[in-house]
Amino acid sequence: MIDNQPENQIKLVQGDITQLRVDAIVNAANCSLLGGGGVDGAIHRAAGSELLAECRKLRGCGTGEAKITKGYKLPAKWIIHTVGPIWEGGDKREEELLAKCYRNCLALTEINDIKTIAFPAISTGVYKFPLELAAEIAIKEVSFFWELNHHLEEITFVTFSDRAYNVYRQVLQKLNP
Repeated sequence: MIDNQPENQIKLVQGDITQLRVDAIVNAANCSLLGGGGVDGAIHRAAGSELLAECRKLRGCGTGEAKITKGYKLPAKWIIHTVGPIWEGGDKREEELLAKCYRNCLALTEINDIKTIAFPAISTGVYKFPLELAAEIAIKEVSFFWELNHHLEEITFVTFSDRAYNVYRQVLQKLNP
């Protein structure tokens, strides 16, 4: 499913982020950057062993930070790895750290001349960040960036489940009528 919003080129897609033909995809990584479950594992499997070798050289990543690697066997030229916060009830700066993930990923698009990027629902899987709150933070950060920076041509949110797709769609409609 695709939900286009042509006035600002923010898109919503339900599917497999590893199959998207964009300049960069975002990996919801763990601190080691060496692969794991969910989106992280799928990206590592699809990109191939060269990704693991490059990630070893990066020596990890802190929560809220972002690092970039080549895309290797993916259709995307780049992978931007970011470590989202683990939800611990909301009083450990989780919202601030998730917003920082999006800001740092978007900053890397400027530095690396990336025109199209796709984001998964960072921290909403095994890290248990509430989906509705995560979607609001993601869309607010992307929209704010979009207003100030004009180098990106397209930003895509990619969800895997029907529930996540519907939540993101509702939040997009509420925040970008």
